[in-house]
Amino acid sequence: MRKGLTKLVIPIFIETLLIMMLGAVDTIMLSQYSDESVAAVGVVNQIVSFAFLIFEVINIGTSVLCSQYLGAKLHKNMIQVVGVALLLNLVLGLLISAILHFGATTLLLWMGLRPELLQYGIGYMEIVGAFAFFQAISLTISASLRSADKAIYPMLVTVLVNIMNIIGNYALIFGKLGMPALGAEGAAISTAVARGASMVILFIILFRKHIPKFPLAYFRPFPWIELKNLLKIGLPSAGENISYSFSQVVITYMINILGNNALATRTYTMNIVMFVYLFAIAMAQGGAITIGHLVGQKKIRAAYLLGKYVMRLSILVTLILSCIWAASGHFIFSLLTDNPEIIQLGVTVMLIDIIVEVGRSVNIYATNALRSAGDVNFPFYVGLVVQWSVSVGVSYLLGIHWGWGLVGMWCSFLFDENIRAIIFVRRWNSLKWAKKGFVK
Repeated sequence: MRKGLTKLVIPIFIETLLIMMLGAVDTIMLSQYSDESVAAVGVVNQIVSFAFLIFEVINIGTSVLCSQYLGAKLHKNMIQVVGVALLLNLVLGLLISAILHFGATTLLLWMGLRPELLQYGIGYMEIVGAFAFFQAISLTISASLRSADKAIYPMLVTVLVNIMNIIGNYALIFGKLGMPALGAEGAAISTAVARGASMVILFIILFRKHIPKFPLAYFRPFPWIELKNLLKIGLPSAGENISYSFSQVVITYMINILGNNALATRTYTMNIVMFVYLFAIAMAQGGAITIGHLVGQKKIRAAYLLGKYVMRLSILVTLILSCIWAASGHFIFSLLTDNPEIIQLGVTVMLIDIIVEVGRSVNIYATNALRSAGDVNFPFYVGLVVQWSVSVGVSYLLGIHWGWGLVGMWCSFLFDENIRAIIFVRRWNSLKWAKKGFVK
């Protein structure tokens, strides 16, 4: 099982890293064109990323159900789930694409984008938004392939997409290789083409390596039970992500009250620690797929022990990385800024963040593991209550009311992540999730 887990985790880790780098490459290349285009595209990507959370409703359900059905060797049910998921995300994708494309001006005005940035933002959003359904379909196929222990294929496709996007950006942003210089719109065209190519290649892989065909007999009558299960898993799971996103918006607003230095420190720190919990994300996703297979096979004890192994390894690696990052804090922040106040504040926050990341690694593992076992509502309720009462509430109390500033807010993150971690560990040890599976 550990060997199988390694085969899953390595490509998921590389794919996740490349996805993170994809956004960074766009930002770096556009920064050579103009600061205004970077600012405008940053606002657009906030809107687009939030819209993509809607697709996760279906994708999380696809991953969980496919893992359990494959473990139970219920191939017909697995094919039904993938077929229903593709159809549903196609419909949602086209709807979201229409809203983003035709509502670009309205949405960006609601976000308060200034007139000098609007020209860049509208052009970028109209193009990227129009083809958002490419991403909806690609995410669904990737979730299906990973659940079948074929994570290597989405990873390879992501490598190709990164290469295409870099070449496309170079040609269309700056007018190279015989192409016109289109700036932000060029970056949008490059992104849309790369996502379209990704969708086509993933479809080819799906038919050749996973599901050769979707027999119509499997969908007559329509498998409403699979649609119900997809939503039963996806809605609370996506609800937790949306709740977290909203809580971060509120916290960002409070940090903005503290001033530009606090806001800049938070931005730098979040981008630095993102690479700390990258391993925990890969371990959690790979572990969740394997746990789903074991739950489908009714091997509850094996699923329990594997979950404990994933958690211990995630904590160990995260702790080592966060200590290295914290020890290098002054050097890292000195590379990013010359402001001594930001550097000093960043070093302090990074020390506190060591304990934050331990709790975060447990939460990333536990939410994925519990969902894969079918225990989908518990992480949502815990996240909703603790994130808003502790992360947001205590942030205001310590950071604003008592005047501890960003350091106080980071202490609230420490409490939030570790309180939820303790609750989730107790839930996993209780084995109450063992009766929540979808294979009867």
